[in-house]
Amino acid sequence: MASFYLDNEDLRYYVEQWLDWGTVLEHAEMGFRLPGGHASVEEGRQFIEDVLELVGQLVAEEVAPHVAQMDAEGVRLEDGEAYLPTRLGQIFEKLGELDLFAMCLPRELGGMNAPMLVQHIYSELFARADVSTMAHFGFHGGMAMAMLMFSIMEGSTELDQETLQITRTRFGDYIREIAQGKAWGCMDITEPGAGSDMGALRTRGELDEQGGWVVSGEKIFITSGHGKYHFVIARTERREGASGDPAAGLEGLSLFLVPTYEEDAEGNRRRLAPIDRLEEKLGHHGSVTASVVFDRTPAHLIGERGDGFRLMLALMNNARVGVGFESIGLCEAAYRKAKEYAGSRVSMGKTLDRHEMIADYLDEMRTDIQGLRALAMFAAYQEELATKIGLLLRLAPDLLRERRPELERQLADARAAGRRVTPLLKYLAAEKAVEMGRRCIQILGGNGYMVEYGAEKLLRDAVVMPIYEGTSQIQSLMAMKDTLMGIMKNPQAFVKRLAECRVRAYSASNPLARRVARIQQVSTGVQQYLLTRTASDKLRSLTGKPITEWPGSFLKHWDPKRDFGWAMLHAERLTRLLADEAICEALLAQAERHPDRAEVLERYLERAEPRCEYLRAVITDTGSRLLSGL
Repeated sequence: MASFYLDNEDLRYYVEQWLDWGTVLEHAEMGFRLPGGHASVEEGRQFIEDVLELVGQLVAEEVAPHVAQMDAEGVRLEDGEAYLPTRLGQIFEKLGELDLFAMCLPRELGGMNAPMLVQHIYSELFARADVSTMAHFGFHGGMAMAMLMFSIMEGSTELDQETLQITRTRFGDYIREIAQGKAWGCMDITEPGAGSDMGALRTRGELDEQGGWVVSGEKIFITSGHGKYHFVIARTERREGASGDPAAGLEGLSLFLVPTYEEDAEGNRRRLAPIDRLEEKLGHHGSVTASVVFDRTPAHLIGERGDGFRLMLALMNNARVGVGFESIGLCEAAYRKAKEYAGSRVSMGKTLDRHEMIADYLDEMRTDIQGLRALAMFAAYQEELATKIGLLLRLAPDLLRERRPELERQLADARAAGRRVTPLLKYLAAEKAVEMGRRCIQILGGNGYMVEYGAEKLLRDAVVMPIYEGTSQIQSLMAMKDTLMGIMKNPQAFVKRLAECRVRAYSASNPLARRVARIQQVSTGVQQYLLTRTASDKLRSLTGKPITEWPGSFLKHWDPKRDFGWAMLHAERLTRLLADEAICEALLAQAERHPDRAEVLERYLERAEPRCEYLRAVITDTGSRLLSGL
């Protein structure tokens, strides 16, 4: 019996030993008081392991063997409707029979109330088999959970304070429809001429004559865009001082839920927003990527006018963690394909995996995957805590009155930790997916270039990872801005951290802890350098201004787009450094609790230490020539 879960010892370590399921399940089950819920942590853990074993076997036996067929068949547009490859359609019928679409939804909405952390983990399993299947699957339960989350955030969900069950939620009918596998959702952001620059979006949300909302505009590159329910970000406000330009700024964006078709009792469909075309892509051939045109299409406003950018960030944060797990799944597939081939192919008297350079390649791939998984699990756990605690505080304030200060502190800590690591995960996992797809082809040599071996598909599928759900460059700018602005907001904490790293680097009793502290020293030193360099440039910009204006101009009016040129140039390098630091910290925590994990940290440090020194040298020694010409 094949299983993509049982054959992965590193993944099972997190499920069976590392993750704090007690805290996760307590929050999910509201202190184990929910009717029909798990009676204990152990019961909940067993349920989670059973689900992962089920999914691991399903993807290994019913998805992976048919990937080449689905990739070759691709998707098609007929009579205005998009259709998946035949086999993929059959797979999704099976997933529906197993109720996997509703796994994380509350039981009263047709789900099993599993933590979202579980969905992230089995996203890796699906992606190891086929990223097209994984991507489409994610837009079922994930979008239903987003509907519930947004309803709770805006106050349109009600909870029985005695039974702790949801009695009403705004999009309840839509959520149940998705839970039954009859529909799914997607999110529509990108437009022609407006990709990463969301301030340039032109799709409009307007009130019609009856006081209802309608949306007009074109959205492109919509993954699973043939779904029924679309989260659409559109402009509703004109920003003051923008010369009446409706395409200026983020403040005027609002978020809408837009059904794009309706069906009668016989199942006849009427399109409310037609599919304009399906994109022909380099990879992800089994996944629909659509362009949809809205023309005064009826829509539901979510939250308040002007909240769109903030709400979309909440939706995309979950998606970026998901891309991290998706990328790790693809990396795992590339590593295993390369390892299997290298172990069987004889060249110059020995198998390829015994050749020094190939052995080094495989060791690096294995080590990077384990490092990425440590970062992904940390990010997903923090997101789980932040989401569940936030929802608990909104829905059950009386139940949690005595614990509220403690929970609010935990919520703030989880949000801060998640914000720190999510862009690092999305950046590094996506970049490594491309690197490992390319390396898998190289190890297979000429066979890797041939379609029949499947290595070239991995690279084709990987190339989009650094592009969608926020490009690698956007993730880097986010990480850089948050890091440097965080120092500026609390310089005392940064100075304290500098001192602590220096002390640990020389006095920690654990040699591995000393090595990790030296990585932290390199990172904080680079942060200090970038901030000092940025401050110097800022001081020079005060030339010609009255000295009485200096304090306000220097301390209060920081614009990352204008004042962070040096840091923006090196943002990707800083992000790689920050990611290595975060991974080493995560692996050290594991090694201190489970000594057998020290070997993983040792391997990672062996590669991270010289890499971090190199990144420091490039950041501190290069850039002046280029910037002087910009």
